[in-house]
Amino acid sequence: MMQAAYIHIPFCEHICHYCDFNKVFLKGQPVDEYLDYLAKEMELTLNEAPTKKLNTIFIGGGTPTALNEQQLEKLCHIIKEYLPYDEETEFTFEANPGDLSEEKLRILYAAGVNRISFGVQTFNEELLKKIGRVHRAKDVFQSVEAAKKTGFHNISIDLIYSLPGQTVKDFKDTLQTAFTLDIVHYSGYSLIIEPKTVFYNLMRKGKLQSPGEDAEAEMYETLMEEMDKHGFKQYEISNFSKPGYESRHNLTYWNNEWYYGFGAGAHGYVNGKRISNHGPIKKYMDTLKTGYLPILDEHQVTRSEQIEEEMFLGLRKTAGVEISRFMEKFSENPLKMFKKELDELIGRGLIHVTDKEIQLSMKGRFLGNEVFQYFLK
Repeated sequence: MMQAAYIHIPFCEHICHYCDFNKVFLKGQPVDEYLDYLAKEMELTLNEAPTKKLNTIFIGGGTPTALNEQQLEKLCHIIKEYLPYDEETEFTFEANPGDLSEEKLRILYAAGVNRISFGVQTFNEELLKKIGRVHRAKDVFQSVEAAKKTGFHNISIDLIYSLPGQTVKDFKDTLQTAFTLDIVHYSGYSLIIEPKTVFYNLMRKGKLQSPGEDAEAEMYETLMEEMDKHGFKQYEISNFSKPGYESRHNLTYWNNEWYYGFGAGAHGYVNGKRISNHGPIKKYMDTLKTGYLPILDEHQVTRSEQIEEEMFLGLRKTAGVEISRFMEKFSENPLKMFKKELDELIGRGLIHVTDKEIQLSMKGRFLGNEVFQYFLK
């Protein structure tokens, strides 16, 4: 059964130097037309792969809150019309600090949105400019305050570490400021330099001053220590929450469950198939215009691929891979199936194994990608 829906809004008022997501400048874009085709895609998909009720809905981008009030209202109306959800569904909107007027917040709240995730990245003003963000630290406080005032209490922020020119002290300062927000969830990601980004071009020219691997590891260690100290439980490699406020949507991915992906460039996992949509907005809309789903690529996941995914996605969670759940899914014991790999990883001190689960050790969290490679055939 389909568990979740991801909806991609590819419009931004500015493009950040590190971002490689499918996005375009908002100005002059056919936003209303795009929303109409989003509705068409939902209708066609739900006809082919219906579901009774979604556990989570996540609106990402781009910047969903770059839409104006009328467009935001239209998007919420489309979601309500085509997707089955109720007040128990975790319904998240991504937002930029400074983007959310009180009116926009009221529109989201009235539509049943109950979780807001702000892209903050850092509280260092110089670094914000350097990475191409237009908000400033004060905007974060104002936006979080306005969201609370509207009635939102499930609020998350994203932080990025290992930014160009960032020091461990800078990152510690950002964390201390972040804790004063009094919110329930934090995500902390290490900067990855992706092709086709401003940072990638600078790196190729030798003009990007990276903190280096040692500083990056120290920042990650600081992140884990400070989160623990402030009562935030690490439930996944990059995610921390107060008890009961884990992102159920992200857990859908790590639990290797099925989800819809709507919008230009969106990815879904529908009835055993990994699906990716056309990225260019015109191509996305033109395909739907002909009455077909805007699918660029479709792959039926084989049993061995499912098993690989179950292992490397499950190991991202602090809880790890649950052996009984694995056996229920695949009628095989992962302890026997991966005996050689597990013995080697235990020997290297990268995982813990009990009769109930397989988990990354603290050392393993720093070398997660290396661990995951063991389960890829």
